[in-house]
Amino acid sequence: MKIEEQLHDGAKKAIEALYGVAVDDNLVQLQKTRSEFEGNLTLVVFPLLRTSKKKPEETAEEIGAWMQQNCEAVASYNVVKGFLNLVISEEAWLQLLGDIDQYEHFGEKTACEGSPLVMIEYSSPNTNKPLHLGHVRNNLLGWSLAQIMAANGNRVVKTNIVNDRGIHICKSMLAWQKWGNGETPESSGKKGDHLIGDYYVLFDKHYREEVKALTAKLVEGGLPADQAEERAKQEAPLIKEAHEMLVKWEQNDPDVRALWQKMNDWVYAGFDETYKALGVGFDKIYYESQTYLKGKAKVEEGLEKGLFFRKDDNSV
Repeated sequence: MKIEEQLHDGAKKAIEALYGVAVDDNLVQLQKTRSEFEGNLTLVVFPLLRTSKKKPEETAEEIGAWMQQNCEAVASYNVVKGFLNLVISEEAWLQLLGDIDQYEHFGEKTACEGSPLVMIEYSSPNTNKPLHLGHVRNNLLGWSLAQIMAANGNRVVKTNIVNDRGIHICKSMLAWQKWGNGETPESSGKKGDHLIGDYYVLFDKHYREEVKALTAKLVEGGLPADQAEERAKQEAPLIKEAHEMLVKWEQNDPDVRALWQKMNDWVYAGFDETYKALGVGFDKIYYESQTYLKGKAKVEEGLEKGLFFRKDDNSV
C-alpha cells in the first residue's frame, strides 16, 4: 500500500474510532505539506468538523494523536489551525523503497497508439571533426530525457540531424586531397572522425599562413591593416579552392561527391564507435545534404515575397 493510501486509511480509522462515524473518502483530504511547516503530508480538517463537532485545532490534535499511536506510517505531527501536518516515519519510507525494489519497471507507463508523440533531437554533429565534450553532454542529456519521456507513457522518437555539407566539410576534404597522401583510418590507426578533424585543423593552419602572407603584401601596397586582413581572408587561395569545391559538390561533380562520401563514411564509423561507448542511439538520422535544398527553396520564397532581403555580399 502506498504511503498516501496508508495515511488516508489511517485517518478514516481515526475518525471512526474517535467520533463513531465512518466518513466518505472525499472528506479525507490529504495534500503536500507547505515548505515552511514540518511534515510531508497534511490532512485538511475543516471538512471533518461536522463529524467531530469540535474546533479545528482540537479535532486535528485528536486525529493526529490517534494516528501517531495507531498508524505505523506516522512518526509525529503538528497542528496549524485546521491543518494536521503528518511526518512520515522512516519505516514507511523503507517499506516503500523495498516495494519499489521488487519491480524493475516500477512506475513506468507503457505507450499506446493514442499516447502523445514526442521527438527528441540530440547530438547534431558536423562531419569535419570528432565529437567533443559538448556532444557528450548533449548525447547523455538527450538519451536520458528520451528514456524519462518514454517511461512516462510517451511515444518517443530519438532523432539526430547531421550537418554533413558546407564549406567546413570542404575544408577537410581539400586538406586531405592536398596533404593526405591516401591516409585512411586503417593506415593511420585513428578513428575516422579524429582523422578528418586533423585535416580540418591542417587546413586552418595553412589558411592562416596564407592570410598572414597576403595581408603583409596588401599592407605593403598601402591598404590599411584591418582592410588588408579582411581582404586576405576572402582572397587566400585555399579558401577560394574550398568554395570552388563546394560549388562542385552542389553541382554533383562525381569526383567531389565520391571524396565527400568516402570521408563522411569514415566519420560516421568514428561517431558510431563513440555512440556505442556512450550507450546512446537514434530512431532516425537526418542529413543536411538531403534537406538543404528544401531550406533553400524556402529562402527563395521569402525573397520573392519580400520577407527577406539580400545583402551586398549575397547573404540573405
